[in-house]
Amino acid sequence: MKAVLCKEFGPPASLVVEEIESPVPGDGQVLIDIKACGVNFPDLLIIADKYQFKPPMPFSPGGEVAGVVSALGMGTSRVKVGDRVVAAPGWGGFAEQVVADQKDVIVIPQQMDFVAAAAFLFTYGTSYYALKDRAHLKEGETLLVLGAAGGVGMAAVELGKAMGARVIAAASTEDKLAIAREHGADETLLYPAGPLDKDQQRAFSKEIKALCGGGGADVVYDPVGGDYAEPALRAINWNGRYLVIGFASGPIPKIPLNLTLLKSCSIVGVFWGASTNREPEKHEKNVRELMDMYLTGKIKPHIFAAYPLAEAVKALEVLAERKVMGKVVVVT
Repeated sequence: MKAVLCKEFGPPASLVVEEIESPVPGDGQVLIDIKACGVNFPDLLIIADKYQFKPPMPFSPGGEVAGVVSALGMGTSRVKVGDRVVAAPGWGGFAEQVVADQKDVIVIPQQMDFVAAAAFLFTYGTSYYALKDRAHLKEGETLLVLGAAGGVGMAAVELGKAMGARVIAAASTEDKLAIAREHGADETLLYPAGPLDKDQQRAFSKEIKALCGGGGADVVYDPVGGDYAEPALRAINWNGRYLVIGFASGPIPKIPLNLTLLKSCSIVGVFWGASTNREPEKHEKNVRELMDMYLTGKIKPHIFAAYPLAEAVKALEVLAERKVMGKVVVVT
């Protein structure tokens, strides 16, 4: 089979496409013929040796796949050969086949195509876990989403609306704000591309408060970090919840903890990947609820571009350049 391989850590251009042996499923595992693979920010980190998971080399990036079950290992009963599925194997998805543990495999509805399915699990899974289980977002509350045109950000916009919140979408270009409005944002906020100086940070906080009616956001969803974190936290409401999703801008912010005291607010970590293993029943329930939302039209992945497997490097490069609105997928 063909696979995109990381043989040395580095940028996307360091990856190579080669023919390798097809994997064989072990006990409790599933072999999947991959039809599409979602491209996510962790894929950039894992090939640069900057991610918390470090697979042995050589390996293929790609932790979110959609395809058809083609073989089962011993003791596998969760799915059957021929099932259309999504899976989160961690890595290995930039290939024609991948092996995944059966606990990480979910059957998808017939109405869901493979490209949409490959763009679904990570973004909506992360955002729903964040908003529902970590922030306990309530109907009528105000949700601020930073990086609102990215994969997880756009999912958070859609889910916030589906959960009855008033959603403010923040992004760095007017094109990104326009697409956030198309996906349900009530208000939008343009912020300058970083780094931000102190005056820009203060202006950002004031704009957030003004859009929130002066009180601030009840929940802040932050996959960006960097210079945007502190001004967003300064604009949070009393008893607000600040969700730490990731650091797409690069720098990990240093937060003055006195802000949490002054606002009686919470800074809440969101590690969706670990939660799926620690709380599998909750994860399965969330996925069922997300599938229902998809089937009723409340949420729908926005596909920015689809690249063939041979051009997987381009898919990663466009993600690294922060040009993506929604999701990029690799198709086989």
